[in-house]
Amino acid sequence: MSKLAINGGIPVREKPIASWPIFDNKEKEYLLKAFESGEWGKLSGKMNDEFERQYSKFQQAKHTITVCNGTVALRIALFASGIGPGDEVIVPSYTFIATATSVIEANAIPVFADIEYDSFNIDPESIEKQITPRTKAIIPVHFGGAPCNMTKIMEIANRYKLRVIEDGAQAQGSMWDGHCIGTFGDSGTFSFQSSKNMTSGEGGAIVTNIDSIAEAIYSFHNCGRRQGSPWYFHFNMGSNYRLSEFQAAILLAQLEREENNIALRRENASYLLQLLSDIEGIEPLVYSKEVMSSNYLFIAKYDSDKFCGLPKAKFISALNAEGIPAMEGYPFPLYKQPVFSEKNFLAKDCSPKERSLYLPEMNYKDLYHPNAEKACKNGFWFPNYLLHGSKKDIETVAEAINKIKCHLPEIK
Repeated sequence: MSKLAINGGIPVREKPIASWPIFDNKEKEYLLKAFESGEWGKLSGKMNDEFERQYSKFQQAKHTITVCNGTVALRIALFASGIGPGDEVIVPSYTFIATATSVIEANAIPVFADIEYDSFNIDPESIEKQITPRTKAIIPVHFGGAPCNMTKIMEIANRYKLRVIEDGAQAQGSMWDGHCIGTFGDSGTFSFQSSKNMTSGEGGAIVTNIDSIAEAIYSFHNCGRRQGSPWYFHFNMGSNYRLSEFQAAILLAQLEREENNIALRRENASYLLQLLSDIEGIEPLVYSKEVMSSNYLFIAKYDSDKFCGLPKAKFISALNAEGIPAMEGYPFPLYKQPVFSEKNFLAKDCSPKERSLYLPEMNYKDLYHPNAEKACKNGFWFPNYLLHGSKKDIETVAEAINKIKCHLPEIK
């Protein structure tokens, strides 16, 4: 093999595996239709209405409400489930920060649970250990598109009478045991941010099968109004979190091809799993039979000992230089983020008494979740668009890793 690209050699790939985002003339057609209608806002246009109908079918949900992004979707879902000041909400310590900060925005207290090292999803046993009389909800995150064990999570939630808000930001179209995620608990939230499998640049949605939850979501995302009420009647706290008609138009086109895209990603993920499983020191995550992932990420564990002690960061840099998109993943669990370890979400003039009422015995600096720590140390990710390549494209991933392994002494 030629010398490593990171040292000036010829890379395994000189062209990207796939361009992103994926789009064609269908997006243009729907965007032009929205533009020429002159109805550019959700309240008067038709694109959001149609997307909500189609997305409800796609996710097997009774209701869909589009909103401006996935972070806001979490905040609204918490409100709709009645979560408020002093309530504790259990979230995984390995996830994007919005899962936890949305709890703070609801004036509630995020409580971190560890993950399963086999799936990188929240561990039901750890959830149960965190439950106190103040616990009111659980937010399971279907990380990388792979569903959490919703059977066990719902058993716990029912036993303790807890609300469940599923964070499906990365998991449109994913299923647990034959059922679409987002439909197990009170509601499910989704993101259409620029990297997501379906994207409109920014955007989000909330699904639910509960009429009262849907009514509360609608009110909160539309300035506290109720459906059918006069324009200047505001019944609840709320704001304008509506999605534009242009974004909904793009999402309609994205949705039309998503089932085919999921099938392609699943096929390529299966092939990549087969190839990487043969490389010592690379351990792809293998999910249980109940999991049907939409494959937002392909996740693997890296054992530096099998690569002569090469740090993960240098391995990823070498892989990127070979033309293979890969990411290190999170640097550390959420509880080590300064916003939590330093409690930077409390008012600066908050008195000690107020702090003790809001965060009784809550010291994030004392937390240590072994599985989340290991996931941050060893886990790395391949993005969704890698799985939109051909079989030969997928083979270049294994080729690049084997090339790195053959030239380990050259990496400085």
